[in-house]
Amino acid sequence: MIRIGNASGFYGDRFTAWQEMLDGGELDVLTGDYLAELTMLILARDRLRDPDLGYAKTFLRQLETCLGTALERGVRIVTNAGGLNPAGLAAAITALAARLGLPARVGYVEGDTIQRPDALSANAYLGAFGIAACLDGGADVVVTGRVTDASLVVGPAIARYGWGRDDLDELAGATVAGHLVECGAQVTGGNFSFFTELPDGGHRPGFPIAEVHPDGSTVLTKHAGTGGAVTVETVTAQLLYEIGGPAYLGPDVVTRLDTVTLRPDGPDRVRVSGVRGTPPPATLKVGVNNLGGFRNSMTFVLCGLDIEAKAALVRGQVEEAVGKDGLEFTLARTDHADAADTEAASALLHVHLRDGDRARAGRAFSAAAVELALASYPGCTLTTLPGDATPYGVFTADAVPQTAVAHVAVLPGGERVPIAPPIRTASAAASDSAAASDGTVPYAAVDGPTRRGALGEVVGARSGDKGGDANLGVWARTDAGYAWLRTWLTVERLATLVPETAPLSVRRYELPNLRALNFVIEGLLGAGVAASTRFDPQAKALGELLRARLVDLPAGVTS
Repeated sequence: MIRIGNASGFYGDRFTAWQEMLDGGELDVLTGDYLAELTMLILARDRLRDPDLGYAKTFLRQLETCLGTALERGVRIVTNAGGLNPAGLAAAITALAARLGLPARVGYVEGDTIQRPDALSANAYLGAFGIAACLDGGADVVVTGRVTDASLVVGPAIARYGWGRDDLDELAGATVAGHLVECGAQVTGGNFSFFTELPDGGHRPGFPIAEVHPDGSTVLTKHAGTGGAVTVETVTAQLLYEIGGPAYLGPDVVTRLDTVTLRPDGPDRVRVSGVRGTPPPATLKVGVNNLGGFRNSMTFVLCGLDIEAKAALVRGQVEEAVGKDGLEFTLARTDHADAADTEAASALLHVHLRDGDRARAGRAFSAAAVELALASYPGCTLTTLPGDATPYGVFTADAVPQTAVAHVAVLPGGERVPIAPPIRTASAAASDSAAASDGTVPYAAVDGPTRRGALGEVVGARSGDKGGDANLGVWARTDAGYAWLRTWLTVERLATLVPETAPLSVRRYELPNLRALNFVIEGLLGAGVAASTRFDPQAKALGELLRARLVDLPAGVTS
C-alpha cells in the first residue's frame, strides 16, 4: 500500500498540521488542499495587486518549518497551493530550499488556466496524471494549480502502481480516498453531527491518512494518539460532502458512489472497497470568477414589542434614502417573549445593498442607515459602524473539451511532459444512470407508534456549497432508521422542514449502501459564496438546521 496523509483542507487550516503529520508516524506522501471557489477569487485579487502572487502564501511558511523533515524521512509533498501561479510557487519553494541548504526537487503542473478576458480567473479542473508524471520524474514536492481535490491522492497512487487510463475501478477507488481526506479533519470527527460521542468530544481531531492498495481499495485511518475518531459514520459524513448524484464526475474517471462499501477494520480504521468506475466525460469543468459589483451591510437591533412594524419602518426609511434597487432585508427573529434582558428580547434586521456603483453601496448607504439612529423606531441601535463598500465576486461553472486543455507536467529539471487526455470518454448524462427523484417516493410509510423528537436524534447530516447550489447529505444510523428515512424524507417534506428550499429545484438521490439520501438544492446560494448575503453563505449549517427540527419519529427507530 501507499500511505497518503493530508495536512490541509482549506486555505487557513491548522498551521501546525504539516509538522504534526510528519512527526506523528509513517507516511509516503503528504498532501495539502488549499483551493475552493472562494479561494480562487481571493488569489485572483492578490494577483491583480502583484502578478508574482496568486498562490497560497501560508504554505511557504508552513514548508519552511518542515521541508527538512519531509526530505529526511522520504515523504513526498503534493499540494494545490499553487492556485493561479503554480510556477511562481514552485520557484519560491526552490529558493526556500536553497536558502535552507536542502536538496529539494520541485515539479509543478500547469495548463488549467483558461483564457477569458472578461473574467478575473477561469480554471479547468485537471486530473491526476500530471501529478503522477512529476513524481515519476523525481519530484520531492509537486505543486499544482486547479486540479480536482481528489487528484492530490490519485496522482501519487498512479505513480506508485502504474495505473493507466483504463484502470477505471482503481482510479475510482483512489478518487473516493482523495475525496475522503481532502477536507482534512472533517473525516476524523471534525464538524461531525455526533461530536459529543467522540473520545475527546471533538476537541482536536487529528488529520487523516489513506492507505491506498493496488486494487484501489483504501483503509482510512489517522496517526495513533491524535484526537477525533475514524468510524464508518465519520467516513460516511465526509463521503456525503459536496456531492451530487451517485455518478461523481471527474476528469479521469466517473466514480460510482453507489458502489462504495464501508466496513470497520479495527480501532480508527475503516475499509473502503467495492468502488466501480466508468469512463470520464469528454469535457472538463471550468470555474469562472468575475467581479459582481460592490456590497455593504448594516444590522439594526429591534428590541421588545412591534418587531415587524419596526422592521417595516426601517425598510421604508432606507429605501427612501438610497432607493430600492439592490437592497435586501432579512429579519432574524432571535427575540423571545417576556425576556429578562435586552439581548434575549431583540431581533436583528440585516440590510444588504449590492450595486455596480461603489459610491452608492459605500458611505452613501451606511451613513444613511446611521442617520436613522435618532429618527426611527424606539430603541434604535445598530451593531455596525458606517463603512465603505467592498467588491464581491460571482462564481459560475461551464465546461471545455478535455482535448482543448494543454495539461503539462514540468519536471524538476525543467522538462515539460504533455499529459494526453483520456481516449475513452462518455457523456455526463450517460454516466448518471441513477436519475434523481422528483420527491415522489413509491414506498409504503412505516406504520406504528411515534414519538416527538428532533430528527437529529436518529440521523446525521453534512451540507456544503457547490457554486450557487447546496448539497445536503443525510444518513441514518441503523437499517431500521434508513427504511423509515427513505420513505419519509421526500423533497416535499424537506420543503416543510426547511421552507427556503420550497421555491427551488431540488434533486433527491438515494445511496442505500451508505444508508443515506443526498439533496442538491439548486440556487440556494445565488451567485455563489462570494456574492451570497445568506446568514449561512456556504450552507455549512443547513444539515444541522434540518436535524434540529421536531418531527414524529417512529418509536422503534433509535440512535
